[in-house]
Amino acid sequence: MTETLSGAHPGNKEKFVGKGEFILYLVAVFFYTSMTGMLGSYRSAYLVNVLRLESSQTSFFNTVISIVPFVIHFFISMYIDNRKIGKSGKFRPLVAIGAVPAGVFLMLSFITPGFIIKAGSTVVMAYILTVALGFAVATQFTGNLDTISMVMTPNMKERDTVMSFRSISSAVGNSAPLVIVLVIGLIWKNEGTQYIIGAGLCSVIGVITMLLGIRLTKERLVYSTEKKNPLEGYLNVIKNKWAWAIISSEFLKSFRNIATYMGVFLAAALLGSTSKFLLFGLPTGIGTAVGMLIINFLLKKFNSKILYIASGIYSVIINTLAFAVGYIYFKTPGTALQILFIVFLFLIGLQFGASNLLPNMFKADVLEDLELRTGKRLDASLPFVIGIGTLISGTIAGALAPRILYGDNSIIGYIQPTDEIENPEQTLRTKILLLFFYTIFHGIMMFLAGVPFFFYKLTGKKKEDIHNAVLEQRERMAEQQGGVTEDASDENANPEDGTEDRR
Repeated sequence: MTETLSGAHPGNKEKFVGKGEFILYLVAVFFYTSMTGMLGSYRSAYLVNVLRLESSQTSFFNTVISIVPFVIHFFISMYIDNRKIGKSGKFRPLVAIGAVPAGVFLMLSFITPGFIIKAGSTVVMAYILTVALGFAVATQFTGNLDTISMVMTPNMKERDTVMSFRSISSAVGNSAPLVIVLVIGLIWKNEGTQYIIGAGLCSVIGVITMLLGIRLTKERLVYSTEKKNPLEGYLNVIKNKWAWAIISSEFLKSFRNIATYMGVFLAAALLGSTSKFLLFGLPTGIGTAVGMLIINFLLKKFNSKILYIASGIYSVIINTLAFAVGYIYFKTPGTALQILFIVFLFLIGLQFGASNLLPNMFKADVLEDLELRTGKRLDASLPFVIGIGTLISGTIAGALAPRILYGDNSIIGYIQPTDEIENPEQTLRTKILLLFFYTIFHGIMMFLAGVPFFFYKLTGKKKEDIHNAVLEQRERMAEQQGGVTEDASDENANPEDGTEDRR
């Protein structure tokens, strides 16, 4: 390992990202996340309420789309970390490859042709799995849009700023489909039609803004061109003790998928329509954005580790209080309690600000520690290894959630819609259990996700020293490679805001 150097590096004082580039990047992130948010918010409801799959079928579907994309990702990650850097950078071309397929597969995710349905359940399952896997593979390429935020600048503070606003834009974009579907629901009452139109709008706008955003975004880090055994990257991550804090945390956090799965069905049970999920999602989404701003402010006084652990404790408390308010409302309904519950949804969202923003900062810091130790960036290998834990817990959660929700011997006892009854009345017990999983269960998992960070020490001066050493290592590497790449030439300066674009 290269010796860690103390003191500020000159590169930490320069600004690299122009205002126009920064804004267009955030726009691209916003609309890309609206695509993934559309699927995340409504695919479960589409399978249960529109296609009316049995709980065993939904569990099988969730299991397959967890495991198969992960296996494919194994090979894609090795390709990404070992591909050469072209004129357009390392990650931007990958986003361009996946953009259009992601848009097409998103639309198909909510369109099941009549002849497919008539062919029987086996054909339906084959069709929806093919579409889901196609979208999953496409987003393994477009997901590099998030990675770009880590390589837009070598300045650590500027990098953290870009990542912070990327997370805020992503959180707000994730809630955009809730607004879209609610508005569509005021015009078209058919649930399937709402999803088709919503997916179409998210797809078209998302693809256009992604392609435009990456066209004007630049990568500014120098990478090693040395070819190595791609399996070594996975081994290096596994041997890194700081990476294990993230791996363990994400493993525990992914069990919250059971809680998020219940959200749209809770909206249907309480409000009469899945399109009204906005009334739950919007306060939480606003709280998430505000929470990220609060975290950014608190990072000036506390380190990321302390804030993440504290956010887990806060999550248990605030989710328990939200459940109590909802439970009282079920017993004695009133407008004041409705408003109070919405306030608590906002307060729950504040914790999402920490859980969405801080893990990305942890990953960026661990990537630099790995780079210093190995001389190579492992932007794809690190998420893949982290994904091993989330694969296990996410697969378990995806398989259990439908069986917990509905069907014979289910815990919650949710009643599926039928042709005769499109919005069946749910029992009081069902509503309370939906609320329990949506609030208290979620809070518990977020608390547990913070526990591994009691052993994480890549913060403060240690983090700064590693970053400065990495900057010097990159400078030496750039000199050995004969200077900077074409993207960093003077022709890429940003005259509109006076910020020079350089590596």
